[in-house]
Amino acid sequence: MISTKKTGNYALTLLLILLVIVFLVPIAVVFINSFKSKFSINQTPFLPPTTDTFVGIENYTSGIRDTGFPMAFFWSLFITTLSVITIVVFTSMTAWYIVRSKSRFANFIYYLFVFSMIVPFQMVMFTMSKIANVLGLDNPLGIVVLYLGFGSGLSVFLFVGFVKSVPRAVEEAAVIDGCNPFQLFWKIVFKILRPTAITVAVLNAMWIWNDYLLPYLVIGSEYKTIPIAIQYLKGGYGSVDMGAMMAMLVLAILPVVVFYLFCQKYIIKGVAAGAVKG
Repeated sequence: MISTKKTGNYALTLLLILLVIVFLVPIAVVFINSFKSKFSINQTPFLPPTTDTFVGIENYTSGIRDTGFPMAFFWSLFITTLSVITIVVFTSMTAWYIVRSKSRFANFIYYLFVFSMIVPFQMVMFTMSKIANVLGLDNPLGIVVLYLGFGSGLSVFLFVGFVKSVPRAVEEAAVIDGCNPFQLFWKIVFKILRPTAITVAVLNAMWIWNDYLLPYLVIGSEYKTIPIAIQYLKGGYGSVDMGAMMAMLVLAILPVVVFYLFCQKYIIKGVAAGAVKG
């Protein structure tokens, strides 16, 4: 007789397999349609390409040409990389200060960050875009400051939770050995925070890379990121080149998937190392 525990494990495994299928099917549909003609996409969107519907890499070449994809890729990569680095650096230092200072002012700052997580972007987007224009932040460097503001809430929240688990004795030993606060943070604390830092980087990278609304409101079409460039495939009267759009979606998804898969092993390694040390 199968035990209740094994039955529960089988049910959980089946549920996880179903969830994997649910999440992978849309990606598979986009991928197979990127090699089909735009007319066959409308007629048979869920079938793989056949001899009559297969167009090779024509959708990719036309999409790259029509959207200016190389320049859009450059701006997306530039903004995402700089924003993620800025968020990780500043929010990790902020979280360390909040946990170690234990002052009312630090607690007030922490609650402000937490409160910012529940404020919808739609409430502040028009005011924010106007202020960004007045302050000269409507450019690829200025939008990094805006992403720092919007990404700080969750990032500080995650870092604070992890910093609380860092033994103070480790920091006290480093101070006795002659470390100043700058050396203490970057040589000791930040190395311990590396698993959380990678997690924060992955979450923010996926958000910023795929973000459409903030770049559209702030920098517009002058510095087109990938989501904005893909939107330009939509022609007059609602006509859309579905083949080219599917191909560009594949190229947009691919870097994020590779980045996530590359960082995943470091997250697991960091968590496992922490468990062994604990």
